[in-house]
Amino acid sequence: MAVDRRKFLGTGAAAAAALQAPAVLGAGKPRVVVVGGGAGGATAARYIAKDSKGAIDVTLVEPTRTYYTCFFSNLYIGGFQDLAGIAHSYGTLASQYGVNVVHDWAVGIDRDARTVSLAGGGMLPYDRLILSPGIDFVDGAVEGWDITSQNKMPHAYKAGSQSELLKAQIEAMPEGGTFAMVAPPNPYRCPPGPYERVSMVAHVLKQRNPTAKIIVADPKPKFSKMALFQEGWGSHYDGMIDWIGEEFGGGNVSVDPDAMTVTIDGEVTKVDACNVIPAMKAGRICEMAGITEGNWAPVSGHTMQSRLDENIHVLGDACAQGDMPKSGFSANSQAKVAAMAVRGALTDSKVFPAKFSNTCWSLIGTNDGVKVGATYQATDEKIAKVDGFISQTGEDAELRQATYEESIGWYAGITSDMFG
Repeated sequence: MAVDRRKFLGTGAAAAAALQAPAVLGAGKPRVVVVGGGAGGATAARYIAKDSKGAIDVTLVEPTRTYYTCFFSNLYIGGFQDLAGIAHSYGTLASQYGVNVVHDWAVGIDRDARTVSLAGGGMLPYDRLILSPGIDFVDGAVEGWDITSQNKMPHAYKAGSQSELLKAQIEAMPEGGTFAMVAPPNPYRCPPGPYERVSMVAHVLKQRNPTAKIIVADPKPKFSKMALFQEGWGSHYDGMIDWIGEEFGGGNVSVDPDAMTVTIDGEVTKVDACNVIPAMKAGRICEMAGITEGNWAPVSGHTMQSRLDENIHVLGDACAQGDMPKSGFSANSQAKVAAMAVRGALTDSKVFPAKFSNTCWSLIGTNDGVKVGATYQATDEKIAKVDGFISQTGEDAELRQATYEESIGWYAGITSDMFG
């Protein structure tokens, strides 16, 4: 595997020069390989194929045939969405847009030869590579837990079977039982946001098991939309949720999946269901490619190109880009910038300045939706926040319902934008 650490200059001038010079390509159409079929990868594959009108050969590598979105997976746990409602296939990308969809694992990248190795033994050459692999977990982040414990203490941070398992465990809790969450440190993938998940778990327990308790062990002193969630918890689930932040030992946590115990600052608690959300890092393929610094893959905000290899673009949760959160909306927004950059580099088409946006909705209770969002622009240093907005405490029920309904419309729109 190539380990060339040649830096890609992140300046606007360097980015523009890289995009204006057509790539040196082999015979035939230029080839783009996209690894990861989520909000970043599926969007990038669709936009490159659609906007190049067949001039670029696009291959999407994704091991799962059915993709379950992390966004709205908490609503599935809370009973506001069914599993089929967050499930999507890649058939339209293949049939209508001509994307070559390969259901396999990418297991290696040779940056010198520009090839991606597949678990099934195949090899894909590329002129540009887009990595959107999502997250993996930092080994040893929560004492007593590793990935082999995920059936006893699910993370449910990769939606689908883990979401089903966590939902089943919550619903099977004994009367008056205890649910625990070990919340992650910053930065983390959101959605599925931990605090929306707490709200959805509380919603289920209030209906099915109203004397149950929820404990949240959190290594952070505060969290996004904290005042909104705490107001909502007091309104909908008074006395049910005990949030233990950094000041009270929330970061000093260990678990025993076999005994089903959680130890918080030395105090051992027997629990009936436990959601462990460890510290996160870029999907492993980024490490294998040698394009990470620390836990994440640094990129230029102008093009989403890796700062360590200009032939690779990194999207979504896996990248270190600046001020944008690690959300599906962010990944979708970044994918469009990367798609335009790739198209410009390979077909000499026009490239416009990068602009980004994000909104994160959360459901606290029935028709009680809140949101936070911002717009962003690329600078030479990072993707920088321009302005933002957030729901306010004390909003009336009509506005909160409208916010929730807005999120439903957004979900329909973004999944259509991803999968066609």
